Amino acid sequence: RVLKDMKRPANTEKTLERIQAWRKICPDLTIRSTFIAGFPGETEEDFQMLLDWLKQAQLDRVGCFTYSPVEGATANDLPDHVPEEIKQERYERFMQVQQEISAAKLQKRIGQTMTVLVDDLEEEFPVAVARSYADAPEIDGNVFVEDIDKSVIKAGDLLEVEITDADEYDLYAKLISVKSA
Repeated sequence: RVLKDMKRPANTEKTLERIQAWRKICPDLTIRSTFIAGFPGETEEDFQMLLDWLKQAQLDRVGCFTYSPVEGATANDLPDHVPEEIKQERYERFMQVQQEISAAKLQKRIGQTMTVLVDDLEEEFPVAVARSYADAPEIDGNVFVEDIDKSVIKAGDLLEVEITDADEYDLYAKLISVKSA
């Protein structure tokens, strides 16, 4: 109902089926999306349906923001605007669910080998800040490659790394080899 009010296509079952089919074809597929909490007319039941869907979909990278009126938007005229404190509380609940999903997914990466792109080198520590194929710069988590030789590695290098640890959004790795210099 909320998606229809937003003038968005709404078929949650079909979307879940598509996600499952895509993952069968490409198990390493990374799926990202963005959601709104507190759209006008959103009930607690609507929001709980969103959380349940999120748990089923197990998306890899997710963003969320609270609804705010935009000049000229037809949603401004919809009834039952959600109070700010409820929007914020729903946002926090949503992000908590996604944080748990992300942490579980990243834990499964421990022990894997992957190629990462170096974005930057930490000033004070021998650490390269990198990202994998699944990470958008300045949006998603990082891959921190520890104990590197800064005289050999620079921004723009591709590194082969082994993932050694993970938290909710970031991976930690040790260097196997420099693929390009």
